[in-house]
Amino acid sequence: MEVQALTKYVRLSPKKLRQVTRVIQGRPAMEALDLLLIIPRKSARLVRKTLASAVANAENNHRLSSKDLVVKRALAEPGSMIKRMRAVSRGSGHPIHKHTSHIRIILSDNAATAADAE
Repeated sequence: MEVQALTKYVRLSPKKLRQVTRVIQGRPAMEALDLLLIIPRKSARLVRKTLASAVANAENNHRLSSKDLVVKRALAEPGSMIKRMRAVSRGSGHPIHKHTSHIRIILSDNAATAADAE
């Protein structure tokens, strides 16, 4: 069974988030939570929050044990872009694009992962 959690409109670029999501993909969920605690980045804190939400969804909504969960996919998808202007010489402006992201974490239990491998 697959369970997911989604955090939308995170004020961080997808590129910075992907550096952290690649690390936890394929790991057991509890090990990934511990690993995210020691990574000293803002993106790790946000991904950890989303992962904890996915684990809680699995436990409360689907009656799955957190020990059996594996991070099947951890995605950092691009969100909408906040557009601003920066004043420059001669009364003109240059565009500034502030990126946002959506964090999607998909967990699966070990039984489903073992069936996929066969």
